Amino acid sequence: MRVIVLGGGVVGVTTAYQLQKDGHEVVILERRAEVAAETSWGNAGMIAPGHSFVWSSPKAPMILLKSLVLKDQALRFKLSADPRLYSWSWLFLMECTAEKARRNTLLKHRLAAYSQSVLHEVIADEQIDYDRNDRGILYFHRSQQALDKGVEHMKLLESDGQEIRVLDRAGVVALDPSLGSAKEKIAGGIHCPTDETGDPAKFTRALAAKVVERGGVIHTGTTITGIETSGDGVTRVLTDKGNFKGDAYVLALGSYSPLIAKTIGISLPIYPIKGYSLTIPVGNRPHPPTIASVDEHNLVAISRFGDRIRVTATAEFAGYDTSHKPADFAFMKGVTQELYPEGADYERAEMWAGLRPMTPNNLPEFGRRRLGNLYLNTGHGHVGWTMSHGSARITADLIAGRKPAISMDGLLN
Repeated sequence: MRVIVLGGGVVGVTTAYQLQKDGHEVVILERRAEVAAETSWGNAGMIAPGHSFVWSSPKAPMILLKSLVLKDQALRFKLSADPRLYSWSWLFLMECTAEKARRNTLLKHRLAAYSQSVLHEVIADEQIDYDRNDRGILYFHRSQQALDKGVEHMKLLESDGQEIRVLDRAGVVALDPSLGSAKEKIAGGIHCPTDETGDPAKFTRALAAKVVERGGVIHTGTTITGIETSGDGVTRVLTDKGNFKGDAYVLALGSYSPLIAKTIGISLPIYPIKGYSLTIPVGNRPHPPTIASVDEHNLVAISRFGDRIRVTATAEFAGYDTSHKPADFAFMKGVTQELYPEGADYERAEMWAGLRPMTPNNLPEFGRRRLGNLYLNTGHGHVGWTMSHGSARITADLIAGRKPAISMDGLLN
């Protein structure tokens, strides 16, 4: 078939790749000047099944409430005139029970682990340089009490097959000597040796080039203005560069998916949550991070991409606003400098803010809604890079009428 993929982020490009492997003709529509220029550009770059815990937990409502007064909360809620924020927030709060958090976390882990296995198949088949680091990810705590709670918390994922290693302070420094100067501030950590990192934009652009080499077409600088339907199917996609017809269509527009879906009578529970990141050159600093880590007390994530480090933090309920100012990055920069004082050239940090397409239960939207030839692959939240390859394979399977390799119970509405 001829399949039109709406969206050129990591989810859209990996979907096109999997569809092309099935023998389909693929066309990607992307409004930016190149693929992977929005959410896929500035994220933490972690392939992290070991961090599959959902945000919609019993602790989340109080954190959001505190954020109206305290500005240093990892989750921040900003009052808005957008009614969608409040309807989505109500759905989010309905997911914040212990039972639902456990269920959704295990579903998320199932998809994340499967997706990582598909990624490994892709990199075995394709020569792609994306600054991969396969030494795991370290989730460290600053007090023994927090570490003990973290280990107890991690047992849920361990029961689902996640490998974990509990490290004391000395073990943390042995794993990453660049944390040596900050060791007195770290009680210990949990190392997930099968987690990994890599630059998602670098990967996506390299994979997109392979899709084009094999006959796929990518239209960048092309803004989707509407979708035409007839009966129970899509007939064409309207853009500012002309109309595109296909036999099937995949909606992979991230945070913008609900805006387009709404025009054809499909309601998607996706809302943009703003995240912030710094990309900092290592320069001639002698002790950059050697593996990725997450400071669980401050919820700051730090990854190493070759000659750069990527620092991410904060989730802000702020609508489609991607504006930022230097003060927004002061806390995460300060935490990183404290941990890795000789880790990077902090004065040359590049600031970025982007949108995460969040669903109330932190699980993506798959399959069809009302229209027989329109497939959803969207709403991956803060772990689109982690989930992208498995989601792409699942979407290709659904289009082909095949049963996906993992159970879709709880994942397919």
